[in-house]
Amino acid sequence: MKKKPGHNKKDLTVITTHINADFDALASMLAAQKLYPDALVVFPGSQEKNLRNFFIKSMVYLFNMADIKDVDMSNIKRLVLVDTKQPSRIGKFAAILDRPDIDIHIYDHHPPMSNDIKGDYEVHCLTGATVSILTEIIKDKGIDISPDEATIMCLGIYEDTGSFTFPSTTEKDFTAAAFLLSKGANLNMVSNLISREISPEQVGILNDMIQAATRYNINGVEIVITTVSTDNYVSDFAFLVQKMVKMENLDAIFAIARMGDKMYIVARSRIPEVDVGAIVTPLGGGGHTFAAAASIKDKTLAQIEQKLTEILYSKIMSRNRAKDLMSSPVIKIGDDVSCKEAGNLLTRYNINALIVTQKHDGTEDLIGFITRQIIEKALHHGLDNITVKEYMTTELASVAPDSELVEIQEKIIENKQRILPVIDNGVITGVITRTDLLNVLVNQSKHGSSTSPDLPNKPGQARTRNILKFMKERLSLRIFEILQVIGEKADELGYGAYVVGGFVRDLFLYRTNEDLDIVIEGNGITFAKKYAKMVGARIHSYEKFGTAVIIFQDGFKIDVASARMEYYKFPAALPTVEMGSIKLDLFRRDFTINTLAIQLNPNRFGLLIDFFSAQKDIKEKSIRVLHNLSFVEDPTRVFRAIRFEQRFGFSIGKLTSGLIDNAVKMDFFKRLSGRRVFAELRQILEEENPLAAIKRLNEYDLLMVIHPSITLNNMLISLFKSVKKVLSWHDLLFLGEPYMKWAVYFLALTRHCDKETADEISMRIELSPRHKTIFCKERFEADRSILWMERDLPVKNSTIYKRLAVFRIELILYMMAATKHETVKRSISNYFTRQRHIDTSVKGKDLKKMGIEPGPIYREILQAVLDAKLNGQLKTRNDELDFVKEYVR
Repeated sequence: MKKKPGHNKKDLTVITTHINADFDALASMLAAQKLYPDALVVFPGSQEKNLRNFFIKSMVYLFNMADIKDVDMSNIKRLVLVDTKQPSRIGKFAAILDRPDIDIHIYDHHPPMSNDIKGDYEVHCLTGATVSILTEIIKDKGIDISPDEATIMCLGIYEDTGSFTFPSTTEKDFTAAAFLLSKGANLNMVSNLISREISPEQVGILNDMIQAATRYNINGVEIVITTVSTDNYVSDFAFLVQKMVKMENLDAIFAIARMGDKMYIVARSRIPEVDVGAIVTPLGGGGHTFAAAASIKDKTLAQIEQKLTEILYSKIMSRNRAKDLMSSPVIKIGDDVSCKEAGNLLTRYNINALIVTQKHDGTEDLIGFITRQIIEKALHHGLDNITVKEYMTTELASVAPDSELVEIQEKIIENKQRILPVIDNGVITGVITRTDLLNVLVNQSKHGSSTSPDLPNKPGQARTRNILKFMKERLSLRIFEILQVIGEKADELGYGAYVVGGFVRDLFLYRTNEDLDIVIEGNGITFAKKYAKMVGARIHSYEKFGTAVIIFQDGFKIDVASARMEYYKFPAALPTVEMGSIKLDLFRRDFTINTLAIQLNPNRFGLLIDFFSAQKDIKEKSIRVLHNLSFVEDPTRVFRAIRFEQRFGFSIGKLTSGLIDNAVKMDFFKRLSGRRVFAELRQILEEENPLAAIKRLNEYDLLMVIHPSITLNNMLISLFKSVKKVLSWHDLLFLGEPYMKWAVYFLALTRHCDKETADEISMRIELSPRHKTIFCKERFEADRSILWMERDLPVKNSTIYKRLAVFRIELILYMMAATKHETVKRSISNYFTRQRHIDTSVKGKDLKKMGIEPGPIYREILQAVLDAKLNGQLKTRNDELDFVKEYVR
């Protein structure tokens, strides 16, 4: 590049930034040039090759740019620093900082540090990008910018905020971007530069980083440290680190790279416990809470990694505080409760200790706790009706919500205390059990270990990550906005709001599902009433279960439930419901893959919550229950396990499969009501390919739950395949006529049954009278019609019409599937697609005009006309009128 005039003139103003300038640094230099129009723009180092080439080749005219080698440092009177305040990051310019005659102006968005450069004029704000600060100043001063300048400045904002997805993004970044768009910023160019492809060399480096990753559990926080070595400088190393964060779903990463004779650290964090800016500062770097970097000389990879590890242990905030480990709400009893009732509560909630409280002047005071061991001994000695206060432990320690793991460990172990209350301003907010403590200690000593290959851990710490961008990509605008409004309304009421279950599961399986299940931490019915009133919808509520259905004017429905915990009084019973938290609500669900929740409250909107490794099971395509008694409490879950397995192409986990075998062996299904069995069977028969699920039911000996006579044989398999073909044929006709898909398959499933067996099955599964008529009466008439057609065809169309017109769509489709004669299939098909829609144009009023006296003769004449038309004898209305005249004569 040619040297520009004025580089060596006196009283120079120079704009510069940090070494290894990114798009935000470059955009900030351009923006600063608008504020200092006579200034020179100078890079501090030589590692900006790729970025500088982009500007030099396509946008050089925008910059009054100079090479640092051509600048006489003694002529600089004003130094403008953008996107940095660190002397170690501005190269040769650091040498002039101590000159008393130099005027230093600083524009930066990084958090303040002790070794920051002190400026004569400073503008500092914690935004996502420095250029956002400068854009606001340009806007306030009314300085005009061109579309090309707006594009480059916008590029800086998009890169440093991760397209507005990084936690460091602020309102000012959005406002600045909106202003730049109004000035003609080209988002296509921004998108092309942000979403750059990875080169083969970068793919290799990324793979090396993933292979070299080491995971540490520090104060309950998972940290990844990875290292990589290369002889050459790797451009866009920070981009590769960010790529790894997304690919591996990491909370925090420190990537150490040796490039030639220099060391670099790039750090990223998505959680508040890890402030990467504060962590890399002692290593000579700097940055934000969520993104930071350092450049280091004269150190080896091993030395840097060791030093980094020491800093991590001293800097990372603990996740193992009492409020993070505790279970809530607290299950507690009054001191006047009997030992027998306390024992029932311990069994109901599957816990080993209960907090005991006493009401005094409108408050509830903690007075002790009682364990399962004590209760069982009391009951053994016949002390059922004695109150718990007689035998409870009254000497107990407690902790505050912010208490650290060391204090928790000391009080539980030293006091031999099974349960530790967490007290906040005199209120019991939660409890920590010995099991909770043990789980934390085991995870710290052996990170990643699991007590079982199939069962998830009990409710504990959740894996969380923000999936707001993913939601915007996957959801329709209407659903997205509905979820936002639900969160806002719940927030107004002081409730927590979550969308849960199949909707969230299918989001990650890339399956369309707009069945919204909302869980409210609070009174779900109260929320539903308020929300429905606001959006002009109506509701149906069910006080017993704390649930409601919100119905919009167009028929769209939302299911709302209060966060609750269920317990079962005996195997196969319907659940008894009590209020609870989202954690307990998710724990009551059938399978891990259905336990994902997304928080909807505005301050945490889009936060994915995973207590039970649901994401892992979805990735591994496994169906797993949450606890060993799952099928004892609700045997219908077996049917759902098989349905989900076949629908998603998953596999039932080994332990879960064994629990199904146990449920069958123990015959828990005999207590199920027929209606519940039918409800599950009906859903299986509504699946895309029910045969696969029927085969699995047969493998587990579950067809006998419907009726002992139902067995899977080659004839039934063939019939199910035939039904699938017929239904596919029907659906491709696009007739728009509703029909019961499950009913056609159920007709096939029970085809072998005689009248007596069909009646038994209909009674067992509690069929409605309408459905009983189809399966116990009309099916036999359909079978007789099949036999007649197989025997007597060909016959006139009118004869077939009369035979088939009495049957509903489901029976017609069943008949097509059941017959093995192609001529019969064609005849039924011809009736279904053509004949059944034929009608006469001559009506009763025409007969009256012809002088025919009204009476039974009308029906006879019109039927004769229809028969003739079906048989191809009549084409036009005149043909029909002539036929009537002849028929009457």
